[in-house]
Amino acid sequence: MNLTKRFIVEPKSKVDLKKRDPGDTAGIKSKRDAAAQLAKNVARLRELQYLLYAESRRALLIVLQAMDAGGKDGTIRHVMSGVNPQGCRVASFKAPTSEELAHDFLWRVHKAVPGRGEIGIFNRSHYEDVLVVRVHDLVPRKVWSKRYRQINAFERILADNDVHILKFFLHISKDEQRERFQDRLDEPDKNWKVNPKDFEERKHWDDYTAAYEAALSRCSTRHGPWFVIPANRKWFRNLAVSQIIVETLEGLDMKFPEPECDLSKIVLE
Repeated sequence: MNLTKRFIVEPKSKVDLKKRDPGDTAGIKSKRDAAAQLAKNVARLRELQYLLYAESRRALLIVLQAMDAGGKDGTIRHVMSGVNPQGCRVASFKAPTSEELAHDFLWRVHKAVPGRGEIGIFNRSHYEDVLVVRVHDLVPRKVWSKRYRQINAFERILADNDVHILKFFLHISKDEQRERFQDRLDEPDKNWKVNPKDFEERKHWDDYTAAYEAALSRCSTRHGPWFVIPANRKWFRNLAVSQIIVETLEGLDMKFPEPECDLSKIVLE
């Protein structure tokens, strides 16, 4: 089951999210089967992270984007549950500060890129500057329309400096989002998640869909591929993301470095 190939957005292809089923499970029929494979992936990711850290030659950057209630936090919690926190950092990009607004839109993002040997996760990312900025006309079209090219160039720089990039759009339906919002209203232990702004943003669903389709179409490259992950079923979302991360890291052919000294000459007393 090659989920990398199944869900990748091929470079220069035009994405139509209506043609991508958010309820797809790639033939996996039960949550139990998915849970078993997820457990294997989590364990394997733990091993691969250790190797990535030991080798210390490259980094992995994971970008998560979704409509509100799409499951970014849940994906991080389940997929990354086995990694060593010392080698994994999560960055969340909210409304820019006055200092950040005084610089180019990528300034705050570049500072959060993981170092060699690390895994970095962006919970929202630089793509907000061609999503929410576009939907709400926060900057003129002539400004945000240039950012696709600038983002591609930025990610090319990262790739040329051994940062491997995986970008996941967690694809849910509008009906699924409504159910998740309702769940937040109905469940007392989820009331804290309720944000009236999310309900206002829901009114812009079609505009956000168009913005995402443009970003996915224009910014999926060989060095920074996008994956459209069916996310209506949380258990499949977690499996798919974990599987693609494992497949990618295994493809890097990482090796443990040679010891820096002659181990045969070390005598323990």
